[in-house]
Amino acid sequence: MQADYHVHTSYSDDSVYRMEDVVKDAIKSGLDEICFTDHVDYGVKWDWDSGHTIEYRNNEPLANVDYPEYMKEILEMQRRYGDKIGIRTGLEFGIQTHTIPKYRELFQRYPFDFIILSIHQVEDKEFWTQDFQRGKTQQEYNEKYYEEMLAVVREYKDYSVLGHMDLIARYDEKGVYPFGKIKPIVEEILRIVIADGKGIEVNTSSYRYGLSDTTPSAEILKLYRELGGTIITIGSDSHKPEHLGAYIEETKEMLKKAGYTQFCTYEKMSPIFHDL
Repeated sequence: MQADYHVHTSYSDDSVYRMEDVVKDAIKSGLDEICFTDHVDYGVKWDWDSGHTIEYRNNEPLANVDYPEYMKEILEMQRRYGDKIGIRTGLEFGIQTHTIPKYRELFQRYPFDFIILSIHQVEDKEFWTQDFQRGKTQQEYNEKYYEEMLAVVREYKDYSVLGHMDLIARYDEKGVYPFGKIKPIVEEILRIVIADGKGIEVNTSSYRYGLSDTTPSAEILKLYRELGGTIITIGSDSHKPEHLGAYIEETKEMLKKAGYTQFCTYEKMSPIFHDL
C-alpha cells in the first residue's frame, strides 16, 4: 500500500495545485491512495462565507477551504478516478484552544474520513513569520507551543492524528531545543492521544526542508512506541507536484528501523492498518 495522507490543493490558501492534477499525478506516480487535507486555520483566516473581507498576502487569500466546492469536487474525483486510486476526504485543522468551538461545528457539517490536528498558530501568531517566537526565549516559545497542544488534545477529540507534532522545531532559529526539557509535556500529550485512540503522523517534508531530524523527531517516535502508540500515518504535506508522494519509502524504512511494523490509512474516521 502506497498512501499519501497529507495532501494540499488550490483549496488551501498556500497552494495553486489543482485537485484533478493532484489525482492524475498520484495515479501516474503509483500511489494507491491519497487523502486531501486542505487547510483550516480559524483565528488567522476567515471562511469565504463569513461576511468578513478576505485579505490577500502575496496574491494568496488568507481564507479557509471553500467547503461546499471542496466536498463537491472530491466526490467528482472519486467518481472519475475511483477505479484507479483511493481518494479520501480530509482536512487539516490548525486548532487553537479559543477556536475549538468553530472546529466542532465544522466537523459536524460534513462526512470525513480523516482529520489532521495541527498546531499552526498560538495566540493567533504564526511560527513561520517568527511572530510567535519574537520577544520570547527559546524555552518560552517551545513550552508555550506544547502547552497549547496539550490544552487542545485534552478538550478536542474529533481528529485522527496529530500532524507534524514538533512543527515548532522547523521554525526555531535558535537551533535544536533539547528533547529532555520538553519530554514530560510531550509524554503527557502522547498518553492522551493513545488513550483516545488517536495517532500521530510522520510528515516527510523534513527531507525537503533539510532538517536534521524527522518530523516528528526520532525521540518522539521512540517515546510514542514505548508508550504503546501504534497508529501512524505518513504524509508528504504536498503543495506542489514535486512534493506529492515524496520520501514515503524512506519513511517506511525509517519506521521499520524504529521498531514499527505497521502504518495506517483511514476510512470514515477509523484507522486501517497495513504492514510496512
